[in-house]
Amino acid sequence: MSSVVHLVRHGEVDNPDQVVYADLAGFGLSDMGRRQATWASAHLAAHPITAVYASPLDRARETAHAIALPHGLEPLVLPEVTEWALMCRWAGLPWADLDIHFPGELGAYLRDPVALDFAPESVTELALRVGRAVDDLADRHPGQEVVVVSHQDPIQAARLQLTGRHLGRLHKDKPRHCEVISLARSEGWRQASRVAPTEAGRTTRTTTDF
Repeated sequence: MSSVVHLVRHGEVDNPDQVVYADLAGFGLSDMGRRQATWASAHLAAHPITAVYASPLDRARETAHAIALPHGLEPLVLPEVTEWALMCRWAGLPWADLDIHFPGELGAYLRDPVALDFAPESVTELALRVGRAVDDLADRHPGQEVVVVSHQDPIQAARLQLTGRHLGRLHKDKPRHCEVISLARSEGWRQASRVAPTEAGRTTRTTTDF
């Protein structure tokens, strides 16, 4: 029987100044983000979830709490799935001002995330960090379904690494807020489904039965 890890990006953040919030405290969910978390909770309520894990950051823990509630669970903090250290390099700066303080870095990140000599943590290191955490959870919960609430780039990097795809695809079809990416492991990892909230309800992008 497959172990299933549902990777969920946190809901939209209350960030009126459009800063890089990275690992800064005090950035919780917006009203839209709370609605998205409620959607993810409802989507996963029918699944036999045995544990919910979250990045230690406020937005992830708030999202995880909503998802855990229907299952009578308390989210567990998993530091290994926290934000990419590259974002922490830019923390607190408006996205629009990054080129003033770190000339060329945002453009390099968007062009080729694999070749960033200024990053305190490479995308390969990020993928291995989060991928190992997901693999460990599958070992810890054999044949069960668990949820991990994390962040956009960490989820994307781990998804690519675990399913054998190149990390140069980091910016291709990234997870949206509260999108549920379900990975199943038997002999290896496969992406079983992707479902994301929309204003009108939900959109299923890829679906395979577990």
